Amino acid sequence: MATKSIADWVTSLSYSSLPPEAIQAATRSFYNWAGCTVGGSNHPAATIAQKALSRFFGAPTSSLLGSQGTQVDAQHAAILNGIASHVHDYDDTHLETIIHPTGPVASALLSFAESLDRPVSGAEFITALVAGIEVECKCGLAVWPSHYDVGWHITSTTGSIGAAVAVSKLLNLTSEQTAHAIGIAATQVTGLREMFGSHTKSFHPGRAAQNGLMAAVLASEGYTSSLEALEAKRGWVNVVESHDQLDDMVASFGKENCWEIVKNSFKPFPCGIVVHPIIDGCISLHSELRQRGISYEQIEDVQVTVHHLVLELTGKTKPRDGLEAKFSVYHGGAVGLLFGKATPAQYEDAVVNEPNVLKVRAKLHATGDSSIRPDECHIVLKLREREVLEKHVDHAVGSVKSPMTDDQLTEKFLDQCISVVGLEKAKKASEWCWNLDTRNDIRDIKDIL
Repeated sequence: MATKSIADWVTSLSYSSLPPEAIQAATRSFYNWAGCTVGGSNHPAATIAQKALSRFFGAPTSSLLGSQGTQVDAQHAAILNGIASHVHDYDDTHLETIIHPTGPVASALLSFAESLDRPVSGAEFITALVAGIEVECKCGLAVWPSHYDVGWHITSTTGSIGAAVAVSKLLNLTSEQTAHAIGIAATQVTGLREMFGSHTKSFHPGRAAQNGLMAAVLASEGYTSSLEALEAKRGWVNVVESHDQLDDMVASFGKENCWEIVKNSFKPFPCGIVVHPIIDGCISLHSELRQRGISYEQIEDVQVTVHHLVLELTGKTKPRDGLEAKFSVYHGGAVGLLFGKATPAQYEDAVVNEPNVLKVRAKLHATGDSSIRPDECHIVLKLREREVLEKHVDHAVGSVKSPMTDDQLTEKFLDQCISVVGLEKAKKASEWCWNLDTRNDIRDIKDIL
């Protein structure tokens, strides 16, 4: 019984049983999530949702990060923080499944932790966070890749389960109650890939967080579901995927070298992760052109060879706004060549439609090659004088082979937070989040972000 086995593992998990690398990965994941959530808090997707849902807000117990002290009820904090955390597509990625794991789990977990009338230590919070992310990603591995290929947004379809597990852990639910919570979450399958490029993509992890939170709270009061919710003939796995590997995933929980959170990666650029090699390479070419005093106007043609997934996921040739541009390899390459960087500022609507960006974008041509890895690309840039510049990116920054350093994550965090909360508060928040494991009470975050 996979569902029950997972629940047993969750209830037995302790902070002392976590390997140091899992604790470090959890801290980095939470840190990155907090920065992304603050950075996305003033995006229209987040502000529209807050305005629309405000008529339903309950007792203010939980923080909306980046809103200068605003609190709402836990259910709405979960969905709104989840939206904000994902809207820039700047959040973490479990590369084996393309799940953005921390968004649904941390959004639910923090919102619920703040609503409690007792302290929640950093160690307790990390344990629950790891439990949620492990289950979320193992479920994703069990149904990858056909679950994603058919059109499900795997971040939210697994995210509600991970969120339910994390909150269940914080509630100290029994194994049976946790299994019921998993079932309640699993029945709330959310997220279609058709929504990519719109506000609704970021709604997915927000809704998953809210669904998971509700599932755990219902289970804590005796609400029941199937105790075979994941593995039954008409359960989650067999409905969303016809050829599952759930039993193999269950057997790997807690085993050495099998911690999924340790495999989590972080984005240096706010867009689909398969675009990162192209941006990385184009930024290098920008530097070379600049050093030689060559204007972008001298660029005649840019041929990019990429993994086939790049064209499938990010093949928009004429994105109309910032959200669509996140799924355009052509826009990513263009801003890399033009500006030598790709931050949220380069994905603003005005930049997407800037004449110079349109000119360079039109000169980019991408071709899929099955021999190229997802974190690799080859770029051939031709100048009007017939000179050819080439750049091969073997492993993009942010990949498993070339991970972002703590210093790079800090720079990313501050870049997102300073414009929202100011320099002094952003620096204080950075220090606080980096030391999550030593915090006596996670609820103190209300005074930080």
